Amino acid sequence: MELRQLEYFMAICEELHFSRAAERMGVSAPNISQQIRSLEEELGVLLFDRIGRKIALTEAGAILKEHGAAAFGHLRQAGDAITDLKLKQGGSLSIGVLPGDADLLFDSLVMNFHRTYPKISLSLRETLNVTEEVLDGAIDIGVTIGPVSDDRLTVIPLFHEEFSLAVHPHDPVAGENSIPLEKLRSMNMVLFPADHQCRALIDRFCMEKGFRLKPHLETTTLASLLRMVQSGIGATVLPHLLLASLESEEIRIVRLNQPVPSQDICLIYRSDRYIGYAMRTFIQTLRETIESVIRLAKSS
Repeated sequence: MELRQLEYFMAICEELHFSRAAERMGVSAPNISQQIRSLEEELGVLLFDRIGRKIALTEAGAILKEHGAAAFGHLRQAGDAITDLKLKQGGSLSIGVLPGDADLLFDSLVMNFHRTYPKISLSLRETLNVTEEVLDGAIDIGVTIGPVSDDRLTVIPLFHEEFSLAVHPHDPVAGENSIPLEKLRSMNMVLFPADHQCRALIDRFCMEKGFRLKPHLETTTLASLLRMVQSGIGATVLPHLLLASLESEEIRIVRLNQPVPSQDICLIYRSDRYIGYAMRTFIQTLRETIESVIRLAKSS
């Protein structure tokens, strides 16, 4: 069995059409058909059922497809490992996060990472389709809301994120340690727009308690949201770790309960990809950064 024959076979498995597979591989349809016939003769089995113009995998074909995918996966990993070695602890990495998360954590993380590892090229992008883009190979790793369940992905839990209320020091609830979530119903709120992932989470928890928030003002940026709170225009709800890291005298943090708005955050990447120096180093740095922020929040 030749590697090229296996490549042709895998292309036909994906296209389920000889002519389309031939076009994709840059060969003629008769050529690819002949290669598959030779492969079938060598193995002594039919790999495809040919029913008119349609084809389908036979049982033997399904077995070869499974092992072929594994073989090409190992070859890709070998290539990645050799490339990683040649780069001598350099390389590139693309990271996908949900809209807003870049502001909340990753901007400073990426800058600090670049200063420590200047040979590694990082690309940070916001996307609503983190999981899909990791699976498609558009990004190398993604940070998203859990749980994520897909056999094609490796999932690393990062932390459980709780949300708290941020208010001006003169707000009536500023002296409280915590308040019921339902109290937000009667407060002047400033929030992200409804399509922002932070806002969507808060709306979901409020609707489960039987009410819908009607914010006084909405803004798409974290900086303007915080300025509104500092100016006494209204209160907002943001991740507790973010608020604790601000250390602003113009903002008081009040925890929410009954229930506590929260979500699980995880890191994902394709299970079949090679974990090179750039990825290993970034994942380690991300986890250390999160642990440091959590320790700071607990001590504040």
